[in-house]
Amino acid sequence: MSDDFYVNLARWSQILGSLAFIAVVIWLWIRFLAPAVVASRDRKNAELADAERRRDETKEEIDVARRELASATSEAQAIRSRGERDAQALSERVLAEAKAEGERQVRNAGGELERSRSAAREALRAELIAKALEIARASAANIDENTNRRLIGDVVETLERGGAK
Repeated sequence: MSDDFYVNLARWSQILGSLAFIAVVIWLWIRFLAPAVVASRDRKNAELADAERRRDETKEEIDVARRELASATSEAQAIRSRGERDAQALSERVLAEAKAEGERQVRNAGGELERSRSAAREALRAELIAKALEIARASAANIDENTNRRLIGDVVETLERGGAK
């Protein structure tokens, strides 16, 4: 056998060895590495999908929280406005009641003052009449007949004129 035969045999042996190596590598790729790559890809895609789902849920929660905050702010403003209106109404009512009570007390005091004046007039009148009677009794003891006639005539004349002098 010649050297060419061994050279060709060596060449074909390297080609067949290379082909066998490539076939084994392809078989290993298909059998082990491709499914691992696909599984890794699917796992990463699932993680990304889960992360996107959580992000969307978080965005929705943020939107809900913002709407609730806006609603709470609006309700707080409404409560504040209602409180201010109630306070104003209460203040006006208390002021009106106090004013009415003050006016009632002034009217009562005016009535009481008028009653006191009337009572004082009556007391003064009674005192004046008592003093006048006392003076008249003292003076009546000193009146003579002519003076008595003149006084009676003056009284009758005054009564005829209607009480005017």
